[in-house]
Amino acid sequence: MNIPRTSSARVVIIGGGFAGVSLAKKLSKQDVQVVLLDKNNYHTFQPLLYQVSTGGLEPDSIAYPIRKILKNFPNFYFRLAHVEGIDTAKNKVITHIGKLKFDYLVMATGSKTNYFGNSEIERYSMAMKTIPQSLNLRSLILENFEEALLTSDLNERNALMNFVIVGGGPTGVELAGALAEIKKGILPKDYPDLDTRMAQIHIIQSADCLLQGMSAKASEKAEEFLEKLGVNVWKNVRVTHYDGKTVTTNSDLTFETATMVWAAGVKGATIKGLDAEALITPHSHRVLVNEFNQVKGFNHIFAIGDVACMPSAAYPNGLPMMAQPAIQQGGQLGVNILRLIRNEPLKPFEYKDKGVMATIGRNKAVVDLKRFKFQGVFAWYVWMFVHLFFLIGFRNRMVVFVNWVYNYVRFDREARLIIRPFKKSRIQKP
Repeated sequence: MNIPRTSSARVVIIGGGFAGVSLAKKLSKQDVQVVLLDKNNYHTFQPLLYQVSTGGLEPDSIAYPIRKILKNFPNFYFRLAHVEGIDTAKNKVITHIGKLKFDYLVMATGSKTNYFGNSEIERYSMAMKTIPQSLNLRSLILENFEEALLTSDLNERNALMNFVIVGGGPTGVELAGALAEIKKGILPKDYPDLDTRMAQIHIIQSADCLLQGMSAKASEKAEEFLEKLGVNVWKNVRVTHYDGKTVTTNSDLTFETATMVWAAGVKGATIKGLDAEALITPHSHRVLVNEFNQVKGFNHIFAIGDVACMPSAAYPNGLPMMAQPAIQQGGQLGVNILRLIRNEPLKPFEYKDKGVMATIGRNKAVVDLKRFKFQGVFAWYVWMFVHLFFLIGFRNRMVVFVNWVYNYVRFDREARLIIRPFKKSRIQKP
């Protein structure tokens, strides 16, 4: 990989998400060599992926070059690489561009969509965990409306205009709200020769409430906001099958749709070599770590962020798979690695819950802070401020802010572009 040899300790970080970048920043200007590996050369602000999918933002507004984030840090190296495995016996990372020896290894690989073993749903549904996936979804949505104009089959036309979102967490709720606003304010203008009133948006939740990780009031208001926008909310319903055309559930409900978005679960993105059954939680597929983020059985190998499961009395199933735990773990681990090098005792990680929030369209959001819980317009402004604050780069903040102001004033979404056509597999008609 052409990484210079050094007498300093080498810390290899796998993943340039919130956790990996937070750790790299903490180790900047310290007497360590930091090597960050990622399959992409950019950091993605995942909370706004749904806005890329619905044409509210272009992808470069929520992505930032990793090299630029850490360009002024001495002893920092980035390599564009697919990590294929970890050799724990020889302390080496195995990638498609070669092997790299490490003194300390940190898995910050994040999470990926969890289909719970359903291969048909994985094949035919759409995910929204990465920028390419979001662009695919955007193209598919727009292409389906173009196709709806051409068909004379009423059932096929309705299926092309119907959307089913599986999962009532923040991702599903925010996407449903954005699609509802597109249906109301944009589709009638773009497709005057198409009866877009027939378009239906369904959100399916297997539990008895939306936004399970939030307060009961937030859940109730989110459902109320969605229903006012015309979204059909189905609770206590579990999707069992999707063939590219028909969504089947565990009840007598079925849905005809050409677009099903799977937002029903995520799992840790583990790596071969650290995926032994004894190290992995059974349901969330996350790597078990102790209070110092050390992987079970290792003193020099760590996991942070979504891929790490740190059980505690407050969080028996591990911390929530969100940005804040990842950022905080990255910062704390940076301190502990330096203490480990100096043979000093490590400090246990303590999560500081800064709250949870979700937006459900224009002037509608729910916010749960530690001491305060509020909904509506003020919550919407708080949501916008927080997301702008955590975006990386002044340009990105300005571009997103200007886009939001423009969209709010004009009730428009400029990025309705089919840059690269996308076709999802569908069941063939007999």
